[in-house]
Parts: sequence; C-alpha cells; structure tokens
Amino acid sequence: MTKVGEGGPMAIAAMAMRAQQARMRIIAENIANSQTTATTPGGDPYRRQMPIFAPMKLEDGSTSVKMSGVEPDPKAFKSEYAPGHPAADPSGYVKLPNVDSLVEALDFKAAQRAYEANLNVIDNSHAMEKSTLDLLNKR
Repeated sequence: MTKVGEGGPMAIAAMAMRAQQARMRIIAENIANSQTTATTPGGDPYRRQMPIFAPMKLEDGSTSVKMSGVEPDPKAFKSEYAPGHPAADPSGYVKLPNVDSLVEALDFKAAQRAYEANLNVIDNSHAMEKSTLDLLNKR
C-alpha cells in the first residue's frame, strides 16, 4: 500500500485536505472577528485575512497544494456613524472590519466541499487497493 509520505493519490489528497483545514481555520477567524472594531479612537478594525496557496512537490515527484501563508485583504474598511462608540474618529465615524459574512460562508462551503472531495479520493484509493489485494490473494 502507498503511504502518505510516499506520494500517490492518497498523499496528494491528504496534503490538499490539510490546506483546506487551514483555509477553514482562517475563515473561522474572519467570522469570529467580523464585528471587531479598533480599541482606540480612529484606529483600524480587524482586517480580513486571505489564505495563500502554493504547489508542493511530493517525494514521488507528484504535485499537491499547501497553504503557504496568509495575507491581509486590501479591501477598504466600511464605516458607520456612531459618535458615542469608543473607536469613533473626531467626525463620529467608526471603521468596521472588511469582513463580509456571506463571502466567508460561501468560502467555507467551498473549502468544505474540497475537503470532502479529497476525502473521497482517499476512500476510493483505499478501496481500490483493498480490491486489488483481495484479487491477488485469490490466486
């Protein structure tokens, strides 16, 4: 049987699953901080984080994917008039995080589906290997 470290479909899928897990953690962090404003008047609130993916060569020469880092989303902050808020600037506006809960929910669903697809690759590869071994044992 192929081990994860050796390459093959299971290793490719396992690395992709790790990347999707990391992506889901970043999305969860974004959702958790979607209402986090600055702690000082006029300061910047939480900035949405975006996972960065890169190809990764495995031991057998095949390629999978990994999360190589996280970058802040350069999209502008929204603002809201709330003169009594502790983070309000001198004009009474508070900067709000550039996190859109709908976008995060859709990204999370896409990551979940990619994770499940890679899990299916592992399950099917395992089933095919088992079937092959069963056939060889019958000889």
